Amino acid sequence: MVSIAFVQSEQQLRDLYGAPDTLALRKVLDHLDVHCRNFISASPFFMLATHDRDGHSDASPRGDQPGFVEILDDRHLLLPDKPGNNRIDSLINVFHSPSIGMLFLIPGVRETLRINGEARITCDPSLLLKHEEGGKVPKTGLVIEVREAFLHCARSVMRAKIWVPETWPDRKVVPSAGRIWSDHIALSSAAEQGEVQ
Repeated sequence: MVSIAFVQSEQQLRDLYGAPDTLALRKVLDHLDVHCRNFISASPFFMLATHDRDGHSDASPRGDQPGFVEILDDRHLLLPDKPGNNRIDSLINVFHSPSIGMLFLIPGVRETLRINGEARITCDPSLLLKHEEGGKVPKTGLVIEVREAFLHCARSVMRAKIWVPETWPDRKVVPSAGRIWSDHIALSSAAEQGEVQ
C-alpha cells in the first residue's frame, strides 16, 4: 500500500471541519414525532447497521410493504424478522451489542430518516402474530428503543441521482446475482481448500 497520512486525533478532525451548524444539532429528537412516524409508515426500505461484540460492523438491507416496521409508541419500533437464509448476522450482533442505526428511504423522496437506538430480540407472540404472512409467523423481532431521530438532508441522494431513471446504469454492466454468487462461492471454496493443504 502507498504511504497514507491519517488523521491522528478528534481535535485534528474538528479543526479540519470546524464547529457543526447549530440547526444540525437542534434537529435531533429523542422520540418519534408525527413526521418521523409518517416517514417510517411510508418507507418500504431501510438499512440496518449493527456491530458485533468485537466492534466489527455490518449493514443489512431490509424491505417490505410500507408499514412493515411497526410503530409501538413514540419511543419504540418493532421490526419483525422475515424468513431468510438463517445467517441471522444482525440478530446475533444485537444480542451481544444492542446499539443500532437505521436509515429509512422513501422512493422519490430525497431526504432520509435516521434512527439511532438500542434493540432487543423478542419472541413474544402478542407482538409477532399480527405480522403473520403466508401462514408464517416471524420467529423473532427487534424491539428498538429510539435514542435519536432526525431527518437527513438531501445532498447525498441528489448527488447520486438515485431517483433519476435516466442516470441509472445499463443492467448489462452488472453481472447477474446468480453469476456473482457462483463466483464468490468458488473463491470461498478455493480458499478453504488452500487452508486444508
